[in-house]
Amino acid sequence: MSATGRERARERHWICARRLRERRRQLGLTQVDLVRRLDRRGARTTNRVLSEMENGRGLDLGWLPELAIALECTVTYLVGLTADPTRWEPDPRPSWVLGPDVPDVNQL
Repeated sequence: MSATGRERARERHWICARRLRERRRQLGLTQVDLVRRLDRRGARTTNRVLSEMENGRGLDLGWLPELAIALECTVTYLVGLTADPTRWEPDPRPSWVLGPDVPDVNQL
């Protein structure tokens, strides 16, 4: 992966970590509350692990569907492809924002 590719991946990683924290707070949830929601879905974790995810450490893409359900939003929102927590389709953007490896939805 090129330096630019690594930078884009790192930026997407931080967007997701930041969105996890922001969405949890928008819903008025503590980390313990969110851990309980995840636990009810069979996704066992701790608030320490959640804190690490919110701070960009230990963020596992495999957890995104469970996190999205617990946070009442879409995976598309968590990864920063839309500003609307309920929207599944990515927002229309110039392809340079997403990078050359992500197709521009306007050109599909």
